[in-house]
Amino acid sequence: MHALEPVREEIEAQGSAQVAIGDHTYTFRQQLPDDVEAADSRTAIAGLNRALLIFHAPDDDTVSIDNASRIFIAARHPKSFVSLDSANHLLSDRSDSRYVGSVIAAWVHKHLAAGDEPEPADSSMSGSDAAASAPAKQVTTRTGPSGYATDIAVRGHQLIADDPLDAGGTDQGPTPYELLLAALNACTSITLRMYADRKKWPLQSVVVQSSHSKIHAKDCVECESEDGWVDQIERSIELVGDLDEGQRQRLLEIADRCPVHRTLHAEVIVKTSLRR
Repeated sequence: MHALEPVREEIEAQGSAQVAIGDHTYTFRQQLPDDVEAADSRTAIAGLNRALLIFHAPDDDTVSIDNASRIFIAARHPKSFVSLDSANHLLSDRSDSRYVGSVIAAWVHKHLAAGDEPEPADSSMSGSDAAASAPAKQVTTRTGPSGYATDIAVRGHQLIADDPLDAGGTDQGPTPYELLLAALNACTSITLRMYADRKKWPLQSVVVQSSHSKIHAKDCVECESEDGWVDQIERSIELVGDLDEGQRQRLLEIADRCPVHRTLHAEVIVKTSLRR
């Protein structure tokens, strides 16, 4: 309300006025001060009956720290307060907005209902068997009206894909190809973990690194194509644990049997339709 004081007369006379807050200009109408004056915020906050997370920066010159304190005092437990140090009201600094996002994700996870948690996989199955018998999961992506940042949702999990700055993106997440490599690496690690557990081998951890590039078909000895370019994925696997050479070689063979690896080598059909 203090931000509206300089234009209160203009709002009352003309019905609306523009106010600059941070780096943005907003249009406020008479309805806003009317609603604020009629609202009993303390009673409303006390009656939320919800877990409440409050962020505030002491240097915020748009909303006073006193406002944040009154909200926190009025709220009932469970409630949390996070100080943002030098952040501004609109979180204009990208590092501040990312920090807030990560804290919200961790905080919300604790308060999710048990029914929202993903069901654990059947540990009695091998990696290949579990993948073959699991029902298909719907993966949904959404790209907005500008930029390349794309929200990804699957079974209640949220991810972001994007392009790096030098490719015109905002670098908010890995590229689609990097996500593809991540899927291959994760599948490799999980498959090796399951196999070693079943064999009761002393495998402590698996570290997989991979990269993607395009090479000339004529430079590829193993490729059927003779012209143009082919995709090449280079993958290295580190096996940590007291394993003998025979066990390490066997795990290297098993790595090529992970379901994602098989999919990349198999004939894949993508059927595309237009939703209306």
